[in-house]
Amino acid sequence: MPPILLFLLALVALLVAAHFFTGAAERLGLAFGMSPFVVGVFIVAIGTSLPELVASLIAVSNGTSEIVAGNVLGANAANLLLILGAVSVVVPAGRMVLGEQYLFIDLHFLLGSILALGTAMADGMVSRGEGVLLLLAYVVYVAYLMAEGRTGSAEKAMEDQLPRASRHRVALDAAILVAGGVAIYLAGDRTVAALEQVARDLAISPAVASVTILALGTTLPELAVSVSAARRGLASLAVGNILGSCVFNALTVTGAGAVLGGIVVPTALRQFALPFVAASSLLFYLLTQDKRVSRWEGLLFLVLYLLFMGKMSGLV
Repeated sequence: MPPILLFLLALVALLVAAHFFTGAAERLGLAFGMSPFVVGVFIVAIGTSLPELVASLIAVSNGTSEIVAGNVLGANAANLLLILGAVSVVVPAGRMVLGEQYLFIDLHFLLGSILALGTAMADGMVSRGEGVLLLLAYVVYVAYLMAEGRTGSAEKAMEDQLPRASRHRVALDAAILVAGGVAIYLAGDRTVAALEQVARDLAISPAVASVTILALGTTLPELAVSVSAARRGLASLAVGNILGSCVFNALTVTGAGAVLGGIVVPTALRQFALPFVAASSLLFYLLTQDKRVSRWEGLLFLVLYLLFMGKMSGLV
């Protein structure tokens, strides 16, 4: 079977396993009395980036840690430009309003997380010590979000988004959680192995393959979910989830990978991908100071993402 097909099959298996794992974790959290906001902050945020986290940890274990840097930068570029651009385009004109307090907490921590990520990656290596500090920064982010973002409207929005919990299916959800965890590990291992083979066949580095192919693949489900939420009038919540995912990727995915064994950041990523993602984060922050994102701004994001992918893949 061609390596690219093996990669696609393994990636689909990883995404499906992560979907079932996260759904079971959400229902168990609600069944055991966790509030919708707490479930949203912890389980949903982690679940949306679970494929990136698992693939990164396995890559470090396999000795190809440059995949982590590429995956984080590529996923954040896709989140900020592809997904937010698509959400801005599909939302009716004037409806993309960012009015929730926790969204602006995310906006500030988005810039802070990129600053921390850039500082850690600047010398081409993210050490274990830097990884610990990145993880501590994420702990600060979660604590701040719990203290400042837990408004009544935010709690209600989270409750509307989450599945209904039932104590009658706790055992079933626990079994799904365990099976999903095993499937995530196995599928993640095959995804990374297939990606390495695809990179060899295309004569590109694993870092470039991860920043383009892997990152795009792992963010496609978030694209579908976010566009669907925007069409249902939950665009603001979708944007909050996307920004939270960017912070998680920058701090936790990178931090966990670095703690496990250190992360190598190739020159190509430091010279182009990292500055591009940092500039994109700053652009999004500046454009949203009026608490809304227009369709024209969304179209600009989509064009910028095409430019990024074209430059990283060598097509333009």
